Amino acid sequence: MAASERVPQQETGSAHDGKGWRFALLVLSDKAASGRRPDACLPVMRAVLPPHSRVVHEQVIADDEAALTLSLKALSDENRADCVLTSGGTGLAPKDITPQVTSALADYEVPGIPEAMRAAGMLHVPTAMLSRAVAAVRKKTLIINLPGSPKAVAETLGVIAPVLPHALGILRGDIAEHPAQG
Repeated sequence: MAASERVPQQETGSAHDGKGWRFALLVLSDKAASGRRPDACLPVMRAVLPPHSRVVHEQVIADDEAALTLSLKALSDENRADCVLTSGGTGLAPKDITPQVTSALADYEVPGIPEAMRAAGMLHVPTAMLSRAVAAVRKKTLIINLPGSPKAVAETLGVIAPVLPHALGILRGDIAEHPAQG
């Protein structure tokens, strides 16, 4: 088992069951996983989820390709989450492997989500353009890489949270057509 894992609920339903969208929250941090510092991103991620969401899995792991691969596969292939949010490992350092792992497991990418996150982030700090975050779909699970700082997590989730229910509804087959504009 990874350094820190909490499974608040084990349900396998989706928003169809009236209980809300199932979110898994993964934090990649060598220091938090080893206990050298407390994680500060999970509380922020929980606080900024869209309405009708619930956390079904939380995990803090080291920047480790095998551990992240195992977690992402289990959460998506076993239909344990509608959306997996990762935090950390999206920078330029050699140990920042989150985007590579996510892309390698993806059925297809959703580039508009990280584009919106980077654009919004650059309004606060120019280095946001250095983020290599990706968003991708595996099976029917949307996987989104968020930055590793609590402040940036709040800012980026604030931008993308309003569209997540629509995206998840499409993936789950609840939404067949786009809403009429006008």
